[in-house]
Amino acid sequence: MMPGDHVPDWQNLSILERNTEPPHANLIPYDDWESALANEIERSPNVQSLNGEWHFKYGESVAEVPADFYMASFEPNGWATIPVPSNWQLHGYGRPHYSSCPYPFPINPPYVPNQNPVGCYRTQFHFQETTNNQRVHLVFEGVDSAFHVWINGRFVGYSQGSHFHSEFYVSPYLNEGQNVIAVQVYQWCDGSYLESQDKWRMSGIFRDVYLLSSPQVSVRDVRVRTHLDEGYAKAKLEVRVDFADVTDAPFLKSDFFQLRTTLLDADRHIVCDRYHHVRQDEPVAELIQEVFSPRLWTAETPYLYTLLLTMYDKKQQIVEVKSIHVGFRDIRIEEGQLLVNGNPIIIKGVNRNEFDPELGYVTTKESMLRDITLMKQHNINSVRLSHYPNDSRWLELCDRFGLYVIDETDLETHGFHFYGNEGHLAQQPEWKEAFVQRAKRMVERDKNHPSIIMWSLGNESGYGANHDAMAAWIREADPTRPIHYERAYDAPVVDVVSSMYPAVETVIQEGCKDDKRPYLMCEFGHAMGNAVGNLQEYWEAIYTYPRLLGGLIWEWADQGIKQQAERGGAWYAYGGDFGEEPHSGHFCLDGLLFPDRSIKASLLEYKKAIEPVKIEVMDAALGKLRVWNRYDFVPLSHLQGLWSLWQDGVMVENGELARLHTPAGQSEDIHVPIDVHKLKNKGEYWLHIHFMLRDPVVWAEKGHEIAWADIPVLTVAEAPEPKDAAQEATPLTLHEAGNEITLAGQDFLMVFDRHQGAMTAWTYKGVSLLTTGPKLHLWRAPVDNDVHLAKEWVKAGYNRLVTDVREVAIDRTEAGGSRITVKSVVGARGGKIAFDSRMVYTIAADGQVTLYVQIEPREELPPLPRFGVELVMPDSFNQLSWFGRGPHECYADRKESGKLGLYSGSVQEQFVPYIKPQENGNKADVRWSSLRNQEGVGLLFTGEPAFDTSVHHYTTEDLTTTKHVHHLTRVDQTIVKLDARQSGLGNHSCGYAPTLDKYLIKAEPMNFTIRLRPVSPLKAQ
Repeated sequence: MMPGDHVPDWQNLSILERNTEPPHANLIPYDDWESALANEIERSPNVQSLNGEWHFKYGESVAEVPADFYMASFEPNGWATIPVPSNWQLHGYGRPHYSSCPYPFPINPPYVPNQNPVGCYRTQFHFQETTNNQRVHLVFEGVDSAFHVWINGRFVGYSQGSHFHSEFYVSPYLNEGQNVIAVQVYQWCDGSYLESQDKWRMSGIFRDVYLLSSPQVSVRDVRVRTHLDEGYAKAKLEVRVDFADVTDAPFLKSDFFQLRTTLLDADRHIVCDRYHHVRQDEPVAELIQEVFSPRLWTAETPYLYTLLLTMYDKKQQIVEVKSIHVGFRDIRIEEGQLLVNGNPIIIKGVNRNEFDPELGYVTTKESMLRDITLMKQHNINSVRLSHYPNDSRWLELCDRFGLYVIDETDLETHGFHFYGNEGHLAQQPEWKEAFVQRAKRMVERDKNHPSIIMWSLGNESGYGANHDAMAAWIREADPTRPIHYERAYDAPVVDVVSSMYPAVETVIQEGCKDDKRPYLMCEFGHAMGNAVGNLQEYWEAIYTYPRLLGGLIWEWADQGIKQQAERGGAWYAYGGDFGEEPHSGHFCLDGLLFPDRSIKASLLEYKKAIEPVKIEVMDAALGKLRVWNRYDFVPLSHLQGLWSLWQDGVMVENGELARLHTPAGQSEDIHVPIDVHKLKNKGEYWLHIHFMLRDPVVWAEKGHEIAWADIPVLTVAEAPEPKDAAQEATPLTLHEAGNEITLAGQDFLMVFDRHQGAMTAWTYKGVSLLTTGPKLHLWRAPVDNDVHLAKEWVKAGYNRLVTDVREVAIDRTEAGGSRITVKSVVGARGGKIAFDSRMVYTIAADGQVTLYVQIEPREELPPLPRFGVELVMPDSFNQLSWFGRGPHECYADRKESGKLGLYSGSVQEQFVPYIKPQENGNKADVRWSSLRNQEGVGLLFTGEPAFDTSVHHYTTEDLTTTKHVHHLTRVDQTIVKLDARQSGLGNHSCGYAPTLDKYLIKAEPMNFTIRLRPVSPLKAQ
C-alpha cells in the first residue's frame, strides 16, 4: 500500500492504476525513414532495453519484503538474480500452478490472501540526456499480476492487468548517469479475479521492459482507419493524430513544428504525402487522404502499406519518425455473413495461448515466427488470442503473413462457477470500471492492426451489465469492427453469435436459423491427446449453410512444462506434477502440436479438412474431375497441379495439370489424360492429385503442398489360374497329444492349446513367429475424448474381460489343410457373460492361416472400444510395412489426411508419445501389413477387405494406467493389434460433441476375417 492508505493497492478495487499514461497505439520512435521502415525496435536509438539479469528477492508475503529495498542506496547483498523477462516459478520460487478454472485462493472479491507471494526486482541502468529524449517513458509490456515501481528511491506508480502495457512518464525521476529501478510484483491482486483463464498460473515480469525517449513535441497516439467505396476502387485514409503535451509547450508559439504523413506502398513508392503544422491550440489533428485503386488487405492477400509520421523542427530537421502498417480493408456483417471487402469469409482458425515449455509466458520472436509459419502452412487463416491481448509483435506478424485475428481482452471469471454464478462480477456495478478499462486498454493499443477483424469482451465470465458497458465503449471508440463474446450467445450486445464445442447437429441447427448475425464456433474440436475426430462433418456443414462462419480449434499447442528426468532425458509436466491444488490435471495437453511444436496427426487432419481446393469426381476412369476453389478471394493460378496414377502403391504414370484460373468460390472441370491401357493388370488403381505453390511466399517455399486428393479409379481382380497338381502344397501333418494340437507343413509348424483355445507356437524355417497367438481383443487404452464413453466401458467390464473356452473342434479341409474352431464365452469376473465368441482358424497346406472371428452379445451393451484380435511376436520383429493410409496414425473419424500408399518403419517409430499415455499409432484402411525381423522373415497380414492395425512395444494395460509417457515400461515383445474396427475419436473431452453414431461400434453380432501368412525375403508379398 502507499503511505496513508489503509487498503493495499493490490486488493483495492478503486485503485486500478497509479500514474500510468493513457493507453495508446504501440508506436516506436525512430530517427530516420530507413529504420522506421525496418520497424525493428532494436534499431531505434530512442529505445533502451532494460531486459537482462535483475537482482531478485522472493517472499511468501508482503511482510517479507526487505525494508527500503527500492531506495537507491540499498545494497541487495545475498540476493539472487533472475532473467527479465521470465516467470519466477520457473526459476525455483514458488511453484507453477495449472488450473483450467478454479482460483488458487478462496473466493472473496476483491480480496486476495494477505499471504500473497511477492517478487522484489532491482536493476541499474545508465541514462544519457540528449535533445531527443526530453520526454522519457518507462514501459512494462506484461507483468503478472500487479506491481509498484520506483526509480532512484522515488515512487513512480502502480499497475495491474497482466497482459496489458503499462507506461509511466519518468523524466522527473531520472538522473544523468547511473539510475536504479525497483519493482515489487504481487502474485495476486483484485485483478486476479478477472484472470481465471485456462492456463498455468505464473508470476513476474514476463514481457519486455524498456525506456522510450521522445522529443518534447511528438506523436503520442495515432488512429488509422480505411474507408472503401462500394466498388472498392477508391479509399479514404483517415488518420487521427494525438500530440504529446502541445498545450503545455510555450515554445510552440515561436518554434515551428511540422508533421509529415507519408503513405508508401509495399515497394516504398510514395502514394500520398502531406504536411501539417503542429499548433498549440490543436492537440489532435484529423487528416483525410484519398487513395485511388488501393491494393486490399485480406488474410489471403496481406498487402501492407506503410504510413510514416515524421516530425520536423523549425530547421526542417527530423526529430522523430513513427511508422504504422496500413491494410486497406473493411468489415461488415450482412445477411448472416461476415464480409471482408464485401466478400463473405470463412474462419478456419485456432485458439492460441502464449506459452513456451521452457520459458512459460515469455514469447520469443523465433517462436512466434515458427507458430505463424506452421499455421499458414496448414491452411489456417485465423487465430483467436486466447484469452488475453498477445505480444504486439504477434499482431505485426498476423498483419504481414495474413491471419484474421479475434483480439480478446484479458478477462475471465470462470472460477466463479464454484461460487454459484460465473457472471457474478459482470453483474456488480462496482466492478464496471475494471471491466471497461480492460476493453479500453486492448482497443487503444491494437486499433491499427488490419488483421484484427473482431473484438472479444473476454472469455467465460457469464454475462452482465458490465459486458454491455464494455461493448458500448468499444462501439463508440471503434465502430468499424464487430463484437464477439461467447457467453452472451445471441444477446443483442454481440454482432457474432458463438458457442463452444457444439455437436455437428447443433451447428446445422444454427445454420438454419433466421438470424442476421453469423454463427461461429469460437472453440471446437478439443485437441486433447489423440483427438479431433469427425472434422469433415463439421466442414461439410459450414460449406452448406452460409450463416456458419467457421470455427477455431482449441487449441494450438500443448501447455506442458519441460522437465529433466533424474536419469537424463526430458519429460513434460502437467497439472498436479508440482503438488499444486486445486489443479486440472492434463487438461492443459490439448493442442494440435506437442509442447516442442512437433506436429500431431490432428493438425494434419485439420489441414486436410480446411484445404482450399476440393476435387469432385465426375468419371474417375476417364479422368473427368471438377475442381472447386474454396479460397475466399484468390483464383487458383498461384497453384501448380500435378497428377499421378498408382497401382498397388507403385506409380504407373504422372503429369502436370493445365494451369487453373478458377475464381474464388467457383469450380472448373478438368481432364486428367489417363492411359486406359495401363488399367488392365491386376491391382487397385487410384489417381493422386495435389496442388502446390508455384512460387515461394513468406511462409513457405515453392512446391509446398496446399491440397491433395486420392481418387479411386478401379480394381482389377486377379484372373483365376488353373490348379496344377504338381504345384500343390504337401498336405498338413496333424498330431494331437493331450491338450496340444500340432500342425506341420513345409517349413512351418503350429501348436494349438485346447484349454486356451489359442495358437501357442508358430515357427517358420526354424524361426519362432509368435509369443502369444491371436486372442479376441475389445479394449483400448482410452483416449482423452473417451472420458464419458470409458465410464460405460468400464462398467460393462470391457477392460477386464476373460475368455472361457467351451468347445474346440478340428476337421480337415480340401487341398490338405485343417480347420480349428474355438467356441468361447466372454465376460468380466464377477459379472454376467457378455459375449459368445467363435474363432475359426483355417490353415492351408502352404501355411496361410485364415482367421474368422465372430462375437454375439448376450444382452444390450454399450458400444465397443474396438473389435479385433491381439497377438504377440518376439521384439526382433520390429520392421513394419503396410499398404493403406499413412504415414501418420489414422482412425475411423480422423483418416481423411492419410494418403493411400506403401509405408514402412520400425515399430517404435509408430508410437505416438502423447504426454498422458493413451491409444495411439493406428493404421486405417490397411490392405496388408507385415512385420519382419532383420533377416526379412515375418508375418504378412491381409484384410478381407481392409482392416486397422497397430504395433507397439507397450502393453494396452500400461497405456491405460500410466500417467506419464516417460514412465511407460517397454516390453521385449512386439504387440500386434488387428482390428475390423476401432471406435472413432470424437470430440468429447470438453463440451457436447460425443463420437458420432456412425463411428461407434454397436454391440451387436459381428464378424471379420483376416489372413496371416509367414514370409521370407524369397517370398514376394
